[in-house]
Parts: sequence; C-alpha cells; structure tokens
Amino acid sequence: MKKSIGYVLGSMSLGLALVLAGCGASTDSKDTSTAMEQTGTTPATSGESSTAGATDPQEKVELTISAAASLTDAMKEIETNFEAANPNVELNFNFGASGALQQQIEQGAPADVFVSAATKNMNALVDEKLIASGDQTNLLQNSLVAIIPADRSDTVTSEKDLTADSIKTVAIGIPESVPAGTYAKEALTNAKMWDQLEGKLVQGKDVRQVLQYVETGNADAGFVYKTDALTSDQVKIAFEVDKNSYTPANYPVGIIEGTKHRTEAEQFYTYLQTPEVLDVFAKYGFSIPK
Repeated sequence: MKKSIGYVLGSMSLGLALVLAGCGASTDSKDTSTAMEQTGTTPATSGESSTAGATDPQEKVELTISAAASLTDAMKEIETNFEAANPNVELNFNFGASGALQQQIEQGAPADVFVSAATKNMNALVDEKLIASGDQTNLLQNSLVAIIPADRSDTVTSEKDLTADSIKTVAIGIPESVPAGTYAKEALTNAKMWDQLEGKLVQGKDVRQVLQYVETGNADAGFVYKTDALTSDQVKIAFEVDKNSYTPANYPVGIIEGTKHRTEAEQFYTYLQTPEVLDVFAKYGFSIPK
C-alpha cells in the first residue's frame, strides 16, 4: 500500500512540473512576440546579421599643413573651401616663421605639406631629402613694406626717415628664422642703413608679431609683408621697400616625404595651384609668379 501511494504522489508531482514548465514557455514565447510587435522588428537571420554595420562612414584623414605666418588669413578661407569640397579631409594648420617650421620638420614633427615664405627653407629640406625636388614648386610672391601706426602723423617715406628722433623703435622679424626679417636686414644693409638703425631694432618671432608690435604702439615702425599690412586697420603703409634691394620673397610649397597620407597631400598640393585658389591669394595681396 505504501509503495502504491508513493508511486501516485510521484506521478502527480511530475505532472504538475510539466504543466508549470509549459506555462512558463508559453509566457516567454508570448513576451518575445509582444516585444517584437511593439518594436516592429523581426529576428535577424545569420545572413542579415553579417551584413549589418558593414558600410561604416568614411574615416576622415587629418592633414597637417606647416605654413608661413603671413599666409594665415588666406589659408583660413582656403581651408573652408577645400574641406567643403573634400569632406573626407580635415586640414590642421601650423603657422609660424618659416625657419622655425623648417627646424620642426627636420626634427620629425608631424607635417604633410610645407608652405614657406622663403626659397632657402624649402631648398634646405630638399637637400636633406625630406622633400623631393619634384614635389615642390614656387607658388606665390610677396613684397616688403614699412608700416607705422595708423594714427601717426610722421612723414616716413624711406629707410632714412626711420633715423628721426621721433622713431624710437623699429620692429623686424628675427633675421635668422623669419624670412621677412631676413629681407628687411638685406634691404637695410643695401641702403647703408643697417648700422644706423640697429640700436632701434626690436625683433619678433614671426611677421605677425612684428605687425602686432606696431599695432599696439610697442614699436614706432616695422617691416612686414604687404599682405600683412593689408589685414590691419591699425597700421598704414609708410613706403614699399625697393624690390631690387632684397631677394625676391617667393613662397614655395612642397609635400613632405614622410607623409602617411600621400594621396590627400598631393590632392591639397594640386588644389593650391588651381586658378580658384590663386584668386583667393591675389585677393589677400599676394602676387602670382608667371
């Protein structure tokens, strides 16, 4: 009798377990179905799963452009135009004195394209095989001018006028690293005025700092490129320096040999030489070599 009762109770327990399991499975199935109906999705097949996410957006390439400080304003406009036409490329500019930029490139600083304000800096990198001779060309020309504060009434029409007692300080770029400073020293030396003015000179780390010295009254006069003078209403051009008194202010552009983005660097290098871009440079006062 005991054995028979145990058998019956065991059978009832097993039956109850099966019923509960069935109810649970039904509930899970219903919940899954309801969730699918609410989200409007259906289970993905293995083929659909492998296809999902296969078309990622194109990754942007960042190009580093080391460029002379005097190119700042023109390059900002060119940057906007280039990136609009080439959304896969982002331009990062490193503006400074051409000599300082040359040294940075020599020391391995990241750079894809170099635009110098002097041929000598480009030639140095070509000689060191950091830029191939076939990957550089002369892009622009500039001219040297003397500037004074816009509200100054002095009559300054030549280098000799800078010796007047009313002119206490004259700003130039550091001749060893700033091309505009090199050209200024060359012009003053040829005009037999360097020795007379040397005691008045204050030196800037790049041509934009020289411009700032004159704008703020920290210098009574200064030598900058014509393009820099045209960007400011706080200074006026006193006179244009005789172009025969200094080496032509050429602006070569070149592709760095070690660039990791050769295709995009060549793309920007070519873009800078298009009529559309040369017109932008001309708008900012640059001359286009013939």
